[in-house]
Amino acid sequence: MNRRVTRRQFLATAGMTAVAPTIIRGSALGKNGSVAPSNRIVLGGIGIGARGQVVLGAMLNECDAHCVAVCDVKADARRQAKLLVDGKYGNKDCVTYRDMFEVLDRKDIDAVLIATGDRWHGLATILAAKAGKDVYSEKPVGVTMNECIEVDEAVRRYGRVFTVGTQRRSIQNFRVAIALARSGKLGHLRTLHASVYYPQSDNTSAPAEPEPDPDTLDWDRWLGPAPWRPFNWRCVRGRGWQGFDDFTAAYVLMDWGAHTVDLCQAAAGADGTTPVEYIPGEDNIVLRYADGLEVVMDFLPTPFGKLEPHYRTQMGTCPVRFEGDEGWVETGDNGDIIAHPESLAREVLNLRRSAAGTDPGSHVRNFFDCVKSRGLTNADGRVMRSSHVACHAAGIAWKLGRTLHFDPDKERFIGSEEANRMCTRAKRAPWYA
Repeated sequence: MNRRVTRRQFLATAGMTAVAPTIIRGSALGKNGSVAPSNRIVLGGIGIGARGQVVLGAMLNECDAHCVAVCDVKADARRQAKLLVDGKYGNKDCVTYRDMFEVLDRKDIDAVLIATGDRWHGLATILAAKAGKDVYSEKPVGVTMNECIEVDEAVRRYGRVFTVGTQRRSIQNFRVAIALARSGKLGHLRTLHASVYYPQSDNTSAPAEPEPDPDTLDWDRWLGPAPWRPFNWRCVRGRGWQGFDDFTAAYVLMDWGAHTVDLCQAAAGADGTTPVEYIPGEDNIVLRYADGLEVVMDFLPTPFGKLEPHYRTQMGTCPVRFEGDEGWVETGDNGDIIAHPESLAREVLNLRRSAAGTDPGSHVRNFFDCVKSRGLTNADGRVMRSSHVACHAAGIAWKLGRTLHFDPDKERFIGSEEANRMCTRAKRAPWYA
């Protein structure tokens, strides 16, 4: 018996057959303030520790995104991330993974949050881009200058929407300060101040301790592309890994420099280029552009140094100051903004405080909007590349203890092969793209 029915026969039959009504929930159609599933961004999280949970929490607050999976090499982090997601949705549907490749293999996932330790950011971003995912990556994106360049080229090659977690690019008080610098109201810009931690370099290895079961903590995958070293709990608790050269970028200058130098780049209108000269000193590193404008990376007091920046620090963490020959503006993470002369002070006096500088909410919203529009984010690959390259160049100058000259077009040092060799490092097999 031939059970095939032609389209014409089906339509003729359907016209003579009573059809039972179908009830469709309003949420499935995007009614009552909800978002239809077809218009949601399906999200996965990779490396969801303390900062990752903050960013993921901001993502969960956006009604047009839906997190379906989280991945971490640490069982505790997986459990906490799942509790965060399931608690938001009121179910137990979030899937946990130890292997990020299982997240990247999922065809239903549109975008990923990468909030691992520094050593994984670049490689994970490149692999995610290859897998067809849009990427929100925490900073720094690369532990070397070359890795930052490779990330930018990868997201362009694969046509992915990308943002780096330099969220101050999307926060009101910083955007106002940048706009003032760009408006000409400060006069001709002379000096831009970017606070950073006092740099440090540590090539030692913590004493060996017994490795935990991989289901509890997968040490090999935790190390990833970093050189192998014996397991030690210090490395995996909190940010204990920070400060070891193998795990961090630019001698910790990238921790704040990725934010503050980036803001100075924006104020200077220098996205897409970099300074040409890097001059290390006792309490700062001076970065000089071809037109003479200077960015001063002021070393803030830390356990590794006791130097005070010359400008005000009551503005919270990550303060920046933009100085012209007719005025200046300064702001920081607490949301306050001050300016001179009096006309500018009055202009910013009634500015309402927005979110704290550490709040990723507006940056997440910008990312999701661009995932939908396929536009460029506030901190896209080109923006990341130039500011990260500048920080890495400054770190290399500090490490070598001498002034270095740089070609922004070739992204290489001039007259120093020693410095150029420090622009890259080997990745441990098999952890490379």
